Amino acid sequence: MDQEQILSRIASMVDDERTLRDSLATGAIDETTERARLGVIESELDRCWDLLRQRRAKSEFGENPDDARARPTAEVEGYQS
Repeated sequence: MDQEQILSRIASMVDDERTLRDSLATGAIDETTERARLGVIESELDRCWDLLRQRRAKSEFGENPDDARARPTAEVEGYQS
């Protein structure tokens, strides 16, 4: 994925988050369903942001951004601050 595709995917998932929250607010879905779906979306968002940061770092340091690869969820979410 190139930078524009990643940003488009992020925007789409943010819209999905809003839709889920609206669905919960209107009673169309229950909290358990919302939490489960949000967990999946948030994990994928983390992976997309990580990939975007990798691409930008590679560009900044003269490397090929196309060499950046999406990392597994466990790796991305296991980072320590």
